[in-house]
Amino acid sequence: MPNLTVPGGSLHYELRGAGPLLLISQSGEGDAGRTADLVGHLAESRTVVTYDRRGLGRSTVPDTTVSVREHAGDVHHLLAHLTDEPVVMLGQSLGASIGLHLAADHPGQLSLLIAHEPVSPWLLPEPDRDHHRAELAAIRDLYLATDLPTALKEVTRVLGITPGGDAEPGLTAFPMTAEREAGFDFFIRHDFQAVIDDPGPDDPAACLVPVVPAAGERTPAAVFDRQCADRLAALTGVPLAVFPGGHNGNLSHPRAYAARLREVIGSTP
Repeated sequence: MPNLTVPGGSLHYELRGAGPLLLISQSGEGDAGRTADLVGHLAESRTVVTYDRRGLGRSTVPDTTVSVREHAGDVHHLLAHLTDEPVVMLGQSLGASIGLHLAADHPGQLSLLIAHEPVSPWLLPEPDRDHHRAELAAIRDLYLATDLPTALKEVTRVLGITPGGDAEPGLTAFPMTAEREAGFDFFIRHDFQAVIDDPGPDDPAACLVPVVPAAGERTPAAVFDRQCADRLAALTGVPLAVFPGGHNGNLSHPRAYAARLREVIGSTP
């Protein structure tokens, strides 16, 4: 599988399918293969690009915090390597936050951004913004003081990650391997800090890229990531697109999620 040299490191990426490019920027510890089931339902009509974010999997980076804007810079270099045409991007959680920076800094590279529950405190009013930054910092400190299972319970609570419940059958299993543990370590240790420190784009209201805010139907309305999606909808004036499942509906309901994604792409001018 190919790797692309980017400033300060290299980026592993994968291409699957045929048709117009669709870039997926993952959430959490998700690497290029994390949404394999979703990609499988999209690959008949799209060439789907996934990648290992810096610090994860086969991508390399010094053991330091990478800003959300720097993550967006990696995507900029990846897209510039692959095509001269604007593409559709699906950003999920941190991937959505990355997409908002990419849309602001390199609008010519995107024809559409679907931003599913961005973890972007800068979108919120100041009291809520400070509260949720402190909440994320507390999870990071908890992880550093205890262990991954303890921290993941708090991640689940804060992001409103609901059990699979009616998850589709036949899903690819992703056990907690040493590689995933290492991904979670970088994610909580460094990417949490990047989210806390992220000031947002210089002028998010001036974004020239069509942005569709999105959220899972099972994500509780009061949790941090859903609040960010709702605020993005208010900022852009674009109604919230509701997707199957919850925060991780792309994993629990890949077939239905893919169908909804095609609807959203097809209905956006």
